[in-house]
Amino acid sequence: MSSRRSRQSSVPRITDDQIIHLVSKLRQLLPEIRQRRSDKVSASKVLQETCNYIKNLHREVDDLSERLSQLLATIDSDSPEAEIIRSLIM
Repeated sequence: MSSRRSRQSSVPRITDDQIIHLVSKLRQLLPEIRQRRSDKVSASKVLQETCNYIKNLHREVDDLSERLSQLLATIDSDSPEAEIIRSLIM
């Protein structure tokens, strides 16, 4: 039990003010919430929207990666277009 206590005391505690500040930063980053006129959005709603936004971004990245792979598969690997795409990726 004493090792558990020492681990807990060595972990810095986050204050309520820090949580409020971080949720406020998230609120500013989310297009869905930023577009709303009301500033009254609960912290749980902000966190839920953040998760949804990140999931959507992951889907977009996967979709774009798939489309890029398909594009690269259709062009000659020695073509100028392929070289341009490779340079943009790097």
